[in-house]
Amino acid sequence: MAKKPKKTKEEDSLSIDGEASPAPTPEAGQAAEAQANGETASGPMLSVLAQYTKDQSFENPHAPESLRSGLEAPGININIEIGRQMMNDDSVEVTLMLRAEARRGEDVAFIAELEYAGLFAFQGVNVEQIQPMILIECPRLLFPFARQIMAEMTQNGGFPPIMLEPPDFAAMFREEMMRRAADEPKN
Repeated sequence: MAKKPKKTKEEDSLSIDGEASPAPTPEAGQAAEAQANGETASGPMLSVLAQYTKDQSFENPHAPESLRSGLEAPGININIEIGRQMMNDDSVEVTLMLRAEARRGEDVAFIAELEYAGLFAFQGVNVEQIQPMILIECPRLLFPFARQIMAEMTQNGGFPPIMLEPPDFAAMFREEMMRRAADEPKN
C-alpha cells in the first residue's frame, strides 16, 4: 500500500490506497464493556464532541453518456487519508479524506471526494496513547458514517453505491511510524 503523507504547520495526515479490514484494540473493547455494565472506565476515555461533513464533491463529467446501460464497469481507485489538527481547547479534529475515482479506459466515469471530520476529547490518556487514539480509534469511529455518505453520493450520481471496505487503521499507523523512524536523521 502506498502512503502519501501531507504535512503542514498545523495539520498532519496519513494516507492509504486500497482497502483492508480493521483490527480491534483491547482497550476499546474493555471501555465499551465497562460502559455497558454501567461501570466507569478507569482507563483512557475518548469522547466524540461533534462529527460533520467539511467538504463533499461529486463529478460526473461525461453524463449522460457515462450512465448508458451496457457499458463495462469502471475501474475504481480509492484513496484514504487521515488529517488531524489540535484545537485551542485541548480537543483534536480528525478528518477522514476519501477519494474515489472511477475510469473506463482514459475516460473518467466519476470522481467522489469527501472530507468527514470529528471533534474528539480525551481523558486519562498518557502521552504514549494519544497518537494511536488519534490515528486509529478516531478514524475507526468516523469511517462508517463517511462510508455511508460516499455510497449515497455515488448512487445519487447515477452509479451503483460504492461500498468501501474498512481500512486497517492500526496498520496505517504502524507503517507511518516506521516511515517516520526511517526518515529521522541518524547520529
